[in-house]
Amino acid sequence: MESAKERMNPQTSTDEKAELGNNAISEDTSAPETGGIRKFFRAVGCWFDNSGMEYSVDETADKYAVDWARLIPYAGMHLMCLGVIWVGWSWIACGIAAGLYVVHMFSITAFYHRLFSHCAYKTSRVAQFIFAVVGNSSVQRGPIWWAARHRHHHRNSDQENDVHSPVQHGLFWSHMGWITSKGAFGFEEKSVPDLMKFPELRFLDRYDNLVPLLEGVGLFFLGVYLQNQGWNTSGGQMLIWAFFVSTIVCSHATFTINSLTHVFGKKRYKSKDESRNNWWLAIITFGEGWHNNHHYYPGSVRQGFYWWEYDFTYYVLWCMSKVGIIWDLNGVPEHIREAHHIDAKVKKAA
Repeated sequence: MESAKERMNPQTSTDEKAELGNNAISEDTSAPETGGIRKFFRAVGCWFDNSGMEYSVDETADKYAVDWARLIPYAGMHLMCLGVIWVGWSWIACGIAAGLYVVHMFSITAFYHRLFSHCAYKTSRVAQFIFAVVGNSSVQRGPIWWAARHRHHHRNSDQENDVHSPVQHGLFWSHMGWITSKGAFGFEEKSVPDLMKFPELRFLDRYDNLVPLLEGVGLFFLGVYLQNQGWNTSGGQMLIWAFFVSTIVCSHATFTINSLTHVFGKKRYKSKDESRNNWWLAIITFGEGWHNNHHYYPGSVRQGFYWWEYDFTYYVLWCMSKVGIIWDLNGVPEHIREAHHIDAKVKKAA
């Protein structure tokens, strides 16, 4: 994959390059109208190949500058959910949609978050690639971009530079608005050197819509096949429910961790941000709702620190470790877990 540095203006200083990351500087001497049309088509091209998009320093300086061309597929996925009006529903379509919600949510929490973002456990390179492909199918961009953005969040949590802080930017922007911004398109390569060394991960990042596209096509033909076998479904119904509806529901459930867990819930540990533990968000996100725990000790593979804190992702990862798929799971040392409680009366437990 062509690096950001290779795309940058050679006159750009080293410090500017490091600060900009993938948001390369572009010189456009054409007329504004021509430049605008060219940028629109480059943005459309980024639906398929992320390497072709460049933003100027001024464009990325505005935190709320939306790339409207890149917003089209995102908005389109939401609109496609209305297709349930025409395709109807069936138990098989809704069942597969629910099953894919589980797969997508687990892949985000276990792979994109706890592995790629925090290195909370180890695995083989082959398994790492498989995990990345499954995570990519959730339509939350590539594993390197996701991890880089998440690490940036932890370095700047609820500060001005935190692009999805509800404290700084409000609930709507922190929940979903920031994803559409020009400033959030790129990432700092220097924050993910451990991931950039893998060409297969860079490929998934560059063509981050390839796996979702294949998944959608596969689900359509699965519906066609099942219909031919006498099942009460169709290609369109399977596409709408199992791909669009399932993906959008999973996405918004994931986004609640960026938005709602910095507003609603309880704080167990003293922290510099507004991260909170929220039990009902932990249920729908398979353990991610214990957000104050996580911000207190991010490297732990387990985000529910106590036995009563439901963490489905950890339970599955623990099982995977027992059969040798993953290993070296990072836990929370007891002396760290029991320190810095806001409420000193919290019970100690295994």
